[in-house]
Amino acid sequence: MAAKRWQPGTQCVAKCDHTKPKGNEIAYLKGDILTILDVLETGKSIFRARHNRTGEEGVLSASKVREREVLRVDPNLSLMPWFHGKISGPEAVSKLRPMEDGLFLVRESIRHPGDYVLCVSFKQEVIHYRVIYQDSKLTIDSTQHFYNLIDMVEFYSKNKGALVTTLQKPKQKEGARSAALQLYKTGWLLDLAGLTLGESIGEGEFGAVYEGEYMGRKVAVKNIKSDVTAQAFLGETSVMTKLQHKNLVQLLGVILHNGLYIVTEFMAKGNLVNYLRSRGRSVISTVQLLHYALEVCEGMEYLECKKLVHRDLAARNILLSEDNVAKVSDFGLAKVDSQAFDNTKLPVKWTAPEGLKNKKISTRSDVWSYGVLLWEIFSYGMQPYPKMSLQEVKEQVEQGYRMEAPEACPPEVYTIMRDCWEKEPKMRPSFHKLRELLQAEVTKHESSTGS
Repeated sequence: MAAKRWQPGTQCVAKCDHTKPKGNEIAYLKGDILTILDVLETGKSIFRARHNRTGEEGVLSASKVREREVLRVDPNLSLMPWFHGKISGPEAVSKLRPMEDGLFLVRESIRHPGDYVLCVSFKQEVIHYRVIYQDSKLTIDSTQHFYNLIDMVEFYSKNKGALVTTLQKPKQKEGARSAALQLYKTGWLLDLAGLTLGESIGEGEFGAVYEGEYMGRKVAVKNIKSDVTAQAFLGETSVMTKLQHKNLVQLLGVILHNGLYIVTEFMAKGNLVNYLRSRGRSVISTVQLLHYALEVCEGMEYLECKKLVHRDLAARNILLSEDNVAKVSDFGLAKVDSQAFDNTKLPVKWTAPEGLKNKKISTRSDVWSYGVLLWEIFSYGMQPYPKMSLQEVKEQVEQGYRMEAPEACPPEVYTIMRDCWEKEPKMRPSFHKLRELLQAEVTKHESSTGS
């Protein structure tokens, strides 16, 4: 077997249990995630690794693990491969062949728009169960209620309930690929049994965010209950599996339950805008503000080199860790550099003029947003363009208006903001250049304050 040439930082998935380690070996269970720290013996593929859950470090043989793969963005990847859309009852019957007990699919109801039909094969016939949508929930028998189809199929796969049999084998729609299977194969599907949900720590645009614990590690959990939204968030998950950087919030994995749970590292100090507003200039120094600005810039420089556009860069989407490190989060709108997007989702006050006017979005549009984020940081979390309506912002910015410098903002930092707000995208600095400028500012201010 060829020696593995894994670099430090590579994540691996355990292929088997290793509960009786010898000497300085590391213990793990099948499915555990481990991060390579160092190469010990190249020829034998022996590494030093850290267990992502326990934090323990030790020796690891590459033969016992496989590399955690990225999840490729694939339009055919489906959380509901058994959902066939608007097909008739006879069509459903023709698809459930050869008939096996528990073979099933779900379709939209043609007779009752807004409802669904669960079609299950049993004893050489197909039974059609109407799934009624009432009070924002789904039900077959008015006793069991579900938030979505994913939840319903999960329940009836384990419990017979009102059905003639449990759901045993999904009939996949032609062309669809099971997201659950791909998540499992690539090592990103986490075990529901390992998750303990705590209290809600925020209400996102698409669902609640909870504090929680996964296998003993404190985590944040984004719960997306809507089928359609959960499916859309597969894109976010796919993007996040590719990204590893100290200034990006780290994805730990996903759980398919109650729709979709996206599990990330826990950021104890919450979002940057609230943190700045609640503490203010008497607590947070200019040097600390510069550090936040630099850390965000480093995360964005990494996205820039990956040719990824964030599209929603703002202080509300920057989270702070327990040890006060700023990390970019919320890749809900992130896509590979592309011009196809939904204009209604754009945050007007943070969006570059070409994005609002011509729907042109690029890394240089993120640079514009970064300029607004810098203004938020140095104003200690003020709302940009104070006292202006969204329509006024659109019109005034297009005509050349730019915000004044926040109170006590270093002049060099305001110059950087203005550079980010150049009307022509190509005239704006890259994140690489911005990082160099900010690094110089940090060094200058630290030497002048002796910190």
